Amino acid sequence: MHRRTKIIATLGPATDNPLILGKIIEAGVNLVRLNFSHGTADTHRERVKALRESPALEWRHIGIIADLQGPKIRIERFAQDKILLQEGQPFILDAACPSDAGNTERVGLAYKQLPYDVKKGDILLLDDGRIVLQVKRVAGVEIHCETFVGGVLSNNKGINRQGGGLSAEALTHKDRQDLLVAAELQVDYVAISFPRDANDMQQARQLLEATGSRAGLIAKIERAEALKNYEEIIKASDAIMVARGDLGVEIGDAALPAAQKLLISKARDCNKAVITATQMMESMIDNPIPTRAEVSDVANAVFDGTDAVMLSAETAAGRYPDKAVKAMDRVCREAEKQPLARKSDYRVDATFGRVDESIAMASMYVANHLNIQAIASLTESGSTVLWMSRINSMIPIFAFSRHAETCRKVTLYRGVHPVLFDLNCLDTIELNCQVTDKLKQFGIVSDHDLVLITKGDLKGISGGTNVMKIIGVGQQQLFPIA
Repeated sequence: MHRRTKIIATLGPATDNPLILGKIIEAGVNLVRLNFSHGTADTHRERVKALRESPALEWRHIGIIADLQGPKIRIERFAQDKILLQEGQPFILDAACPSDAGNTERVGLAYKQLPYDVKKGDILLLDDGRIVLQVKRVAGVEIHCETFVGGVLSNNKGINRQGGGLSAEALTHKDRQDLLVAAELQVDYVAISFPRDANDMQQARQLLEATGSRAGLIAKIERAEALKNYEEIIKASDAIMVARGDLGVEIGDAALPAAQKLLISKARDCNKAVITATQMMESMIDNPIPTRAEVSDVANAVFDGTDAVMLSAETAAGRYPDKAVKAMDRVCREAEKQPLARKSDYRVDATFGRVDESIAMASMYVANHLNIQAIASLTESGSTVLWMSRINSMIPIFAFSRHAETCRKVTLYRGVHPVLFDLNCLDTIELNCQVTDKLKQFGIVSDHDLVLITKGDLKGISGGTNVMKIIGVGQQQLFPIA
């Protein structure tokens, strides 16, 4: 069975070993993530080079996501690296404090604007909510707080305001420089951290297009205000990521599951891909098997209809990167066997505005109601298979494209498998034979199986899909549908 849900692995020190990199590729990774919060431009260049030169890549297509850091809303450092805060203890967040002079009374701020963003009574959550402070007063650049939930606080931990509302812009100077590196590396997607609204995504798109890159844009939904503007953000993006770390801190952990389901559903309704991320198998940073709660978490994301599930530190810095990928693979496969992941009433009452979209929707209806073994879509941009992938089905979709860029881009789409294939013939019957022969080589179909093919009458025209045919493998007989 082809796994429909895609797996994203974050590259890091653990995967710098070529043997480990090869193992996670062979274990089933579909895309890799470059985390620009860590490492240098040269580090990312080296990792991309190692990926593209890996013998394990062979015929596989693996997409690359450049994940920008976004604004650093963090404390600075302590003179002794960490402190212990007790409940009820006063503590000052001081924008004027030297960057490495924090102590038990105060610590500096990497985000100098914070004193102007908060007021008396605000709740500040540090280190993913492990430390909770309440603002008692603001005096100039000093935020005087009382510790509500104490504990160990160490260097450079993040800060969230409960309910959101911090004014930091999504794209920093570092992000703009990193966009240039991402374009140079010809990544397939760029993830924008902490967008507040559609304007942030539109600005990012303008900057990216100015570099000449055609990478897709992923909006990371991780601010409370982004959740309020989620529809416009989704429409301004090519995909979204449900970034559950900061989002869960800002809206509260109890509200997070419902938010995840809402975001996945809305992204699919808008024909956009969606990634579910953060702590999916975090225990596997140190352990060779996941917890039962993590297994359920991954399975529920599959049931919700996510296109991809993501591993972060599990592969970037963990002890068992390949085991984490294998665990995610087997959980996804098992979840996809369940009826909940196989049924779809997607857009059954909709009116379509494009011919190629109509062909895609009709193809999935026919495939799900006829004994079709595989769908082969001849595509320039990947739009047709994106629409197809919005409908739940156990029938594998193969995106046949002459563009390696398109093959890498569709690695994010649920249920879609890329095939780099230049159809150099104009004869319809010969073309059909080339496609079905390729599927036979893969072991997907046998003689007399039915294959559904979509294509455009004019080769090389993006958005020109206007034909759907059903082919009997190994037979000259055609079953034209449109």
